[in-house]
Amino acid sequence: MRLIRLALGQFNPTVGDIGGNTDKMLEFISQAREEQADIIAFPELAITGYPPEDLLFKKQFLLDSKKHLQRIVKESGNTTVVVGAPEFIEGEPFHLGATNYPDQLNGRIYNSAVVASNGQIVNIYRKIFLPNYGVFDEQRYFSRGTECPIFSINEVNIGVNICEDIWYEKGPTSVQRANGAELIVNINASPFHLGRGAERYSMLSQRARSNKIFVSYINAVGGQDELVFDGQSIILDPEGKIIARSPQFRESLLLADINADQAKPFHEIHNQSFANPKHYFIASGNRKETKILKPSVAEELEPYEEAFQALVLGTRDYVKKSGFNKAVIGLSGGLDSALTTVIAVEALGSSNVTAFFMPSQYTSDQSLNDSKKLSANLGIRMVTLPIEPIFNTYIESLASEFQGTEIGTTEENLQARIRGNLLMAASNKFNWIVLTTGNKSEMATGYATLYGDMAGGFAVIKDASKTLVKNISIHLNEASNDEIIPYSIINRAPTAELRPDQKDEDSLPPYDELDLIISAYVEEDKSIEDMASQGMAKDSIDLTVNLVDKSEYKRRQSPPGVKITKRNFGRDRRLPIANRYKQVPPW
Repeated sequence: MRLIRLALGQFNPTVGDIGGNTDKMLEFISQAREEQADIIAFPELAITGYPPEDLLFKKQFLLDSKKHLQRIVKESGNTTVVVGAPEFIEGEPFHLGATNYPDQLNGRIYNSAVVASNGQIVNIYRKIFLPNYGVFDEQRYFSRGTECPIFSINEVNIGVNICEDIWYEKGPTSVQRANGAELIVNINASPFHLGRGAERYSMLSQRARSNKIFVSYINAVGGQDELVFDGQSIILDPEGKIIARSPQFRESLLLADINADQAKPFHEIHNQSFANPKHYFIASGNRKETKILKPSVAEELEPYEEAFQALVLGTRDYVKKSGFNKAVIGLSGGLDSALTTVIAVEALGSSNVTAFFMPSQYTSDQSLNDSKKLSANLGIRMVTLPIEPIFNTYIESLASEFQGTEIGTTEENLQARIRGNLLMAASNKFNWIVLTTGNKSEMATGYATLYGDMAGGFAVIKDASKTLVKNISIHLNEASNDEIIPYSIINRAPTAELRPDQKDEDSLPPYDELDLIISAYVEEDKSIEDMASQGMAKDSIDLTVNLVDKSEYKRRQSPPGVKITKRNFGRDRRLPIANRYKQVPPW
């Protein structure tokens, strides 16, 4: 029996913290060695964190990455290490696939997987398929690899490749398998969105079955700006069945013993466009015992819990990695601010979250009572700051200029902007980050006030529709067997309370209808005809599409927020602000 003990080091890197990322990996290597792992793999660009973006244009950044990579190589010993790192080759002219290099770099950069053993670099795999869609723009930085090397440890043949490479049926995996690979080690920085885990598993299971091979998939975990990485690293057998799986949203070391004799004979060569793999032999691994390890298979999270944990992790990492420790939130008595506060407390702790309740003359007693109850449930400090005196001062100052005009949206937005100013003042004074509370439905339709409720450092639920916000809130109560968010908040008709008896549905279609249209138009790029054919109300389609199209200028000025859907406002969706293209309805 040809056995190899595989370890997957699922950890949370920070972009630019090259030394800190390296320290973490060295700790994982030490732990893997104690567990007698023959090989340990880390995520894509683990040295630098993902995505490093234009830091890659700084030569010193690349040199620092190389220096710290050598620390890992030095400590590899008899546990082979696979680590993602940028590979800079100075003096080598760049080619198609990377077209924006500054002149001072004078070289190529590859997105590489470095294979090290016994203190030496055995070989380097260079990513072949560079994604350039959605949140990815790797062709801006990297040159393409051309070779698919194979490594042997304990007579087990291993093919290493990177993220996008395994998504192509006739890509590097099939080439490596055709040339003898029995185990694929695929390293990733794969951002999360709802349903992503099922997509990955379906693809990986198919790769394992069609190639009759073991497949392992190591993913990063943690938040980076708008992106959140869910981990969920996985190992599959040649039948596509799960051998081992890491938990979502937290660091872990996943271990499994691979019996290469279970890989089936395979001779088909799918793709001849890559150079034939070179074969590298590595001295015996680290495993000494004969007992087969029983691997762990983490349970998958329920969808609303998954969304909640993604929002928590994304918020925690954005706040912490940006240099903040505490947050302030404008608590209104509504559902959006309630869920945002719950997420903040889960991410940062109750002692690090302060709520400002800023009532106006239109604020109801229910909003006050619900806010007090929520704050007590969460154990946070709630500060009440009435805005009516400030609002009246504004109105008096503008009286002569506004004379003869009707009271309307301007006066409503003044209230929101006063609240934004108070929150930003606290941020400046105490170094608290302001967490904004607007949801995706509001961001889509522009149902928000620039420099008002949009003012802040991070938009926690920016990519969660109103419908999803409500469903997550109900789930949290049910899962805890407690009324964390008062049901009086959950069941209340949404209102901004900026005028008497105001309701959101005075200006917008009902949220259950609105959110279906937004999902179709924004996330799936469906036409108005497609949406109408699915039974969506034509009047609601016209209103929603018009609001979405004309609100791009607002969204560009909003803070970043956690991406949890297939397509968010920000990195995913890029439209010109000055844009006169409009779809004309056929009705």
